[in-house]
Amino acid sequence: MSDTHAGPSTGGAIPHYVSPLPFDPYAAEDEVTSRRSPIDQASQFRLTWWRFKRHKLAYYSGMLLLAAYLMIVVIEFLAPYNVHTRNVDQIYAPPQAVHLFDKGSFVGPFVYGRTMSLDMDTLKRVYTEDPQQVQKLRFFCRGDSYRFWGLVDSDRHLVCPAQGGTFFLLGTDRLGRDVLSRILYGARISLTIGLLGVMTSFVLGIVIGGLAGYWGGWFDMVVQRVTEVLHSIPSIPLWLALAAIMPPDWSPLLVYLGITFILGLLDWTGLARAVRSKLLALREEDYVLAAQMMGSGSARIIGRHLIPGFMSHLIASATLTIPGMILGETTLSFLGLGLRPPITSWGVLLTEARSVNVIALYPWLLFPVVPVIVIILAFNFLGDGLRDAADPYK
Repeated sequence: MSDTHAGPSTGGAIPHYVSPLPFDPYAAEDEVTSRRSPIDQASQFRLTWWRFKRHKLAYYSGMLLLAAYLMIVVIEFLAPYNVHTRNVDQIYAPPQAVHLFDKGSFVGPFVYGRTMSLDMDTLKRVYTEDPQQVQKLRFFCRGDSYRFWGLVDSDRHLVCPAQGGTFFLLGTDRLGRDVLSRILYGARISLTIGLLGVMTSFVLGIVIGGLAGYWGGWFDMVVQRVTEVLHSIPSIPLWLALAAIMPPDWSPLLVYLGITFILGLLDWTGLARAVRSKLLALREEDYVLAAQMMGSGSARIIGRHLIPGFMSHLIASATLTIPGMILGETTLSFLGLGLRPPITSWGVLLTEARSVNVIALYPWLLFPVVPVIVIILAFNFLGDGLRDAADPYK
């Protein structure tokens, strides 16, 4: 009896399975890609954004700054009064508190009317609330007329006082102008002057620092000596010296542009040093040498191959520079060498609070310093968050 041999015959063809599905050469690659985590597939921008969102203080500071810059677009609508509206019966009037209930009953947002009397001993105006005058606030109402961005006539406001009433949430100044409305209008100048100044310093820093780091040699030495000289001079005296040479007959627009140029001209050195140090480390890389061999010029190599490699670092540095610009404008205007009326900025508003006696009698004139501090802190927190998020070693 012969043994039965299990398995295929060694002399015949080996059977194999053929799938009826069409052949897909990328199936294996797609399967591997599907198993990769989202972090492995994310772009550099997305990774930076994820790291930035984990920095909660920087994230919410960025939201606050975004809201502030969106707000300055519609300042005329948000402000209760026009920036130059005077109330001769409400000179140096203290802030009015907003109430919701009157005698235990819900009324809605309102303020009490008040009467003014003159203290004959101190000759100071004394304002007293009258509980019998309940002045309900109006919303999306008609008030002082204005030209929206100098183009469209309108009189719509977010909030207005009652007919024949007043609404001074932060008090009034020596001419009876609403402090809150003037702070809102001043934000447009103070916030934009920081951005325009940074744009000036950003361009100067990239161009001068890029050429110094890429070329080196005598040009690099001259740039280094110039930056050292500018860093050795205190900022505020240098600002004052340059601001003092501006002609007094310049229009408000020319003064605004002049202050912006001065702030940007004196603040490019830090960014130039950062760009120079980065280019010194990258100019010998293989892709730079390849671009040179292909005939690319210096401007193309710097702009297309080198600068994009650390643009996130430059943006973070520029963000940290904006608070200095805002503080510089506020300082110059406060000292009387910057912007002047009729332009309204936070520094111009603070000029009325230079006297100790004025601050003691009318402390609400110091309210413009609050947005200055808040915006400067927000920019610092945002810059720290962007710098940490853009750091590839974190």
